[in-house]
Amino acid sequence: MTSLVRHITIDCSDAYTLAGFWAQVLDSKVSDDDRPGDPEALVESAGAGLLFIQVPEKKSVKNRVHLDLQPQDRTRDEEVERVLALGASLVDDRRRPDGTGWVVLADPEGNEFCVERSTAERTE
Repeated sequence: MTSLVRHITIDCSDAYTLAGFWAQVLDSKVSDDDRPGDPEALVESAGAGLLFIQVPEKKSVKNRVHLDLQPQDRTRDEEVERVLALGASLVDDRRRPDGTGWVVLADPEGNEFCVERSTAERTE
């Protein structure tokens, strides 16, 4: 018997609010069981769910694990602009003149993630 990744767990200071940000990014929703002020909140997605757990300490160093997002119905650049408008911040722009590369963003609590090119952009 093998194991499957059920959740990717992210420590944070406000589980429900950060889950709301990621629900918008992933075009999903926060679990109906979760409420503002709860110590944890779940966002289900087509892959593994994201489970946000409230912890007392603040983020202090670079993530050891991060998410790589691949847009499904828009370009990488369109997705970067959309996610920035949702409240992400730009950390590092690794786009190259030939169209390859990625963009490193951070969610509202500083957790880094990358936006890669869509499948369509990879096959052009």
